[in-house]
Amino acid sequence: MSDEQKVQEELAEQAEAQAEAVEESATTEENAALTKAEEEIAGLKDQLIRTQAEMQNVRRRAEMDVEKAHKFGLEKFANEMLNVVDNLERGLAAAPEEEATQAIREGMKMTLSGLISSLSRFSVEQVNPEGEAFNPDLHQAVSMIENAELAPNTVMAVMQKGYTLHGRLLRPAMVVVSKGGSQIDEKA
Repeated sequence: MSDEQKVQEELAEQAEAQAEAVEESATTEENAALTKAEEEIAGLKDQLIRTQAEMQNVRRRAEMDVEKAHKFGLEKFANEMLNVVDNLERGLAAAPEEEATQAIREGMKMTLSGLISSLSRFSVEQVNPEGEAFNPDLHQAVSMIENAELAPNTVMAVMQKGYTLHGRLLRPAMVVVSKGGSQIDEKA
């Protein structure tokens, strides 16, 4: 082989080596770019999932707020109507049962029952716990009286009825609670 051919072969080999080096560096750059793009895609997917979850939570909270507004939107109005119910009940209790007041009493009873049934249609329920165990979630003790006939913490009398709206307390029942009888120590 001549010198020229050797030089040409060497040049061809160098050109091939350079091409491989360029190709390797391009592959390495492509791999780095690909890895970076995959990381970015993973980050964006995570961000998308979190955003979707947050939107679902916001939608659920908004639905619950609307539901509560529908359920308890009548709360202030119902509280005002409870005063009317109380006044009608006091009026019935104060009016003597005579023939002269019989028509008035009947009218008051009808008005009271109509008002209570209207309130119950909107889920306003009476709490009249006479004879039941005292429940601090629904009752407010006005006083405690010793009574040997009743178990301790039993509601003896209801001073003012309580009311709930969809299970939520509007007004606690004002009650008198028994302490139980005084214990006599027979050994003393």
